Amino acid sequence: MTEPDRLHAAISKIVGSRAAPPRLADGRASLILDVTGLDQKTRDAMADAAKQALLALPEVNEVRIAMTSEKRERRIIAVGSGKGGVGKSTLAANLAVALAGLGRKVGLVDADIYGPSVPRLMDAEGTRPVAEDQKLLPVDTRFGVPILSMGQLVKPGQAIAWRGPMAGNALGQLLDAAWGETDTLIVDLPPGTGDVQLSMISKYKPAGAVIVSTPQDLALIDAARAVDLFTQANVPIVGLVENMAGYACPHCGQLSDPFGAGGAQAAASAMGLDFLGRVPLEIAIRQASDAGDPPAAHEGFAGEPFRAIAAKLAAWLDRPAG
Repeated sequence: MTEPDRLHAAISKIVGSRAAPPRLADGRASLILDVTGLDQKTRDAMADAAKQALLALPEVNEVRIAMTSEKRERRIIAVGSGKGGVGKSTLAANLAVALAGLGRKVGLVDADIYGPSVPRLMDAEGTRPVAEDQKLLPVDTRFGVPILSMGQLVKPGQAIAWRGPMAGNALGQLLDAAWGETDTLIVDLPPGTGDVQLSMISKYKPAGAVIVSTPQDLALIDAARAVDLFTQANVPIVGLVENMAGYACPHCGQLSDPFGAGGAQAAASAMGLDFLGRVPLEIAIRQASDAGDPPAAHEGFAGEPFRAIAAKLAAWLDRPAG
C-alpha cells in the first residue's frame, strides 16, 4: 500500500469518498475535502474528525485541510394561481410531501408573504428557523420535507404590510437559505401576478410552474393570466390542476359539482397545456389540512389525487433535457 493510500485508509471511514488520498511531505498531511451539500456544522465536524485521524498517525505532525464545494443546481417548481382561495397552498404542501414519499430530496418554500399558511399545513406552527453564516436553516418536519415560511418569522396573526421591494427581499432570504442536499424546491406563490412572482421569475427562474384553479369560469379567467405571466417569462408550464372538483355528500353519497366540472381540463386543452389531475372538494382533505397532517403522507383516498399529480410532476422533472 502506497503512503497516500495508507493515509487515505486512516480516514476513509470518516470521509468516505469525499476526499482524495492525502499528500504527505515533511510530516505535513494535506487533504482536499469535498463538502458539497453539507451545512457548516457538518463540514466542520467532518474536517475536525479527519484532522484528528491523521494526527494520530506517527508520521504526521501537521494537517492542512482545504474544503471544496460544487454549486448545486436546485430546481424550483412554482405553484401559482390567478386568484386566492383555490387551494394552492394545500396542493403545494401535498405535492412536496408526495415527492418526498417518492424518494425526492424536496423542500417547501411558503412564498405567500402576505398570507403564509404552510406552517399550519405542515404541523410546524411555533417553529422558528435560525440563521447560520447569514443564511436561514430550513425547519425539518415529520414528513421529511424541510420548510421555510414568513409565517415562522412573524408573530401569529401579525399583518405583513410590505411594499414590493421588501417582499422581494423576504423571498430571497427563503430561497437562498441553506437547503443542503435538497435538489427541488416547491414554492407556494401568493395569488395573482404581482411583485413576488416578478421577483422570483427575474432572479430565480423556476424550472416550471404548476397552475391551480377551481372549475368555475371566474377562476379560470385568472388562471389564464397566471399562465400568460409564466409563458411570457419563458417559464415552462408543467400543467394545470383542477381543485375542488366534485363533492360527494357524506350522508347520501350523491355527487354534485358546486364549482362546475371539467373547466380546468378544458382550459388546459384550449391552451395546449397538460392537465395534471383533479382534487375533489372533500371534507377529509380539509380536516387533515387544518390538523397539519397532509393527506399525501398517508395511504387512502384523500391523498391519492395528490400522489397521482406528484407522480406526473416527477416524470416531468425526469424528462430528458431539451
